[in-house]
Amino acid sequence: MPKDQTVDPSRLPRHVAIIMDGNGRWAEKRNQPRLFGHKTGAESVRNIVETARELGLKVLTLYAFSSENWNRPETEVSGLMSILRKFLVSEISRMQKNGIRLSCIGDLERLPVSVRKVLLDSIEKTAHNTKMVLNLALSYGARDELARAARIIAEKCVAGSMMPSEITIDTVKSHLYTADLPDPDLLIRTGGEARLSNFLLWQVSYAEIFFTDVMWPDFRREVFLKAIANYQKRERRFGHTGAQLKKGSK
Repeated sequence: MPKDQTVDPSRLPRHVAIIMDGNGRWAEKRNQPRLFGHKTGAESVRNIVETARELGLKVLTLYAFSSENWNRPETEVSGLMSILRKFLVSEISRMQKNGIRLSCIGDLERLPVSVRKVLLDSIEKTAHNTKMVLNLALSYGARDELARAARIIAEKCVAGSMMPSEITIDTVKSHLYTADLPDPDLLIRTGGEARLSNFLLWQVSYAEIFFTDVMWPDFRREVFLKAIANYQKRERRFGHTGAQLKKGSK
């Protein structure tokens, strides 16, 4: 457990999701190629995963590559895939040592075969780890996810195994990529932008949101702890009033 007085270890979010933004702009400000920012960003991933595991977080989801990112220049996409593959290879032993289970959400069929092979191998090797889930959003888009869930549910209705009248919020949730995970309690976005960018649109309905101007290559333990400390100062009401919550806690 990190020795930091600002974070209450008894009130940690179960699930933290992060939009890792600013890699390319960080590099450009230093007159470096955009991939230099992504490579440095991989070091931030390692630092934040280690901090999350030390804190005792149960789930950490990282928005690593969106469905829209396929539209970037081919050289950048190829470089990102190479960085991802190398990262997975280098981190498997660390994940095993720290009891981290690797999970992934998104359209994995679009990933290069070499990347998909290493990814699936890492998922299989860490499947029985129970200390923390590291969930990577790869080739992921929330609208695509919701459309996919709707198609699956519609197919069940056409087949007669489900009636439209039986569809509930829980029905939809059970058909999302994240069906086996709790919804994020805290969503962090780095890089100075203040938007969701098609990320976990269903799941973050009640998440607390923390925006920071710090770009992802500079986002390390200290800023992460600051975000969690900020989360712990907020009153999570879920539609109730503060007075109702205080009354219920007595």
